[in-house]
Amino acid sequence: MGEPLILIHGGAGSIPDSRVHGKLDGVRRALEIGHAKYAETKNILDATQAAVEYMETDENFNAGYGSVLTKEGEIELEALVVEGKNLAAGAVTGLKNVLHPIAVARLVMENTPHVLLSGEGVQEFAKHHNVPLEESLHTKNAWDALEEFKKNKMVPTKMEIGSGGTVGAIGIDGDGHMVSCTSTGGITGKMKGRVGDTPIPGSGGYADDNIGTVSTTGYGDAILRYNVALRILAAMEHGETAQEASEKVLKAMQERIGKSAGAITIGKDRSVGIAFTSRRMAWAYKKDDKIHYGIEQGQELVDDIKST
Repeated sequence: MGEPLILIHGGAGSIPDSRVHGKLDGVRRALEIGHAKYAETKNILDATQAAVEYMETDENFNAGYGSVLTKEGEIELEALVVEGKNLAAGAVTGLKNVLHPIAVARLVMENTPHVLLSGEGVQEFAKHHNVPLEESLHTKNAWDALEEFKKNKMVPTKMEIGSGGTVGAIGIDGDGHMVSCTSTGGITGKMKGRVGDTPIPGSGGYADDNIGTVSTTGYGDAILRYNVALRILAAMEHGETAQEASEKVLKAMQERIGKSAGAITIGKDRSVGIAFTSRRMAWAYKKDDKIHYGIEQGQELVDDIKST
């Protein structure tokens, strides 16, 4: 079995300067954890899940701890896991008080005949599987963002009001098996019960070993309307590279709907696509003993991997 390729994103949006350092450190650390898990288990889903779980603990990101708040001041979590071999998928929405919604999404995929569980049903499911519950996932940044939202009588369309962004990790192993993992708290000030793109296969993410794997981020309602992940894979199926397809679809969504988004993509040929129409999106991957990462438009930083 050859080396895996794991690609991470930490959310697209109008990320303030004060959060750039934390996001870059976060995606690099998530990448390290993902590769360490793969070295341990030789399982690409274990690896991408571990990377996302790290970001769910880091308040620089809008997933798990640090998630943004609904208009009522609550946290409603969403996550999606997709396996590219048999197109298996598991997703959750409206999940509360769980640090790692990505783990619950995987449980749905592996332990139910369904794809998506929501509300009371997913809470009962998590309890049945002894998923630990947290007393609170709220952070000061999330409360401040909600106060700003209410004070300025805003509408829930921004991805970066005081918090990080949706997180995602995609990967391909040495045998060509691909997976996609995505997790989010949604958008500040969203209505109770709102469902975004993240838990919807073909919008928030997708994986097909015959084509590629994708995880998206950005203004979720627009991504959902445009089925961004599936459109990217469709473009790749028709011969476009991962980068070409990602750029083309995100640009078309912005032109058609007027909202920004980002996506990370890996093709079955192990080509990489990183694109976003927002101001910034943190991302990272490892290739040939070097870490490639960035957050600004057109930026690609490359560092040697430090030996331990």
